[in-house]
Amino acid sequence: MATIDDFRKLELKVAEIKEVTEHPNADKLYIVTVDLGDKTKQLVAGIRPFYQKEDLIGKQVVVVDNLDPAVLRGVESQGMLLAGSDESGIVIISPERKLKLGSIVK
Repeated sequence: MATIDDFRKLELKVAEIKEVTEHPNADKLYIVTVDLGDKTKQLVAGIRPFYQKEDLIGKQVVVVDNLDPAVLRGVESQGMLLAGSDESGIVIISPERKLKLGSIVK
């Protein structure tokens, strides 16, 4: 069970997707470049079966900004894009209205 202190350790921020490319070694992964306002990050996200690249560009999303980098199928991911899933697929978590990039999600 996670405590509220565990949750507070996560840095959830609003970012905007700037670039999306297919992962060269995985059919279900995209390599996504996001702008957090003061920096950009590269994320690897398992959303390829559910989104076209062109539909993602400019979309605001919620990311975990303070995860240790991880290498997924040979490509470094510097955070995590948040999404929900059910039996019909995956949906990216996105703010209801445009927010300043880097805004804290709490």
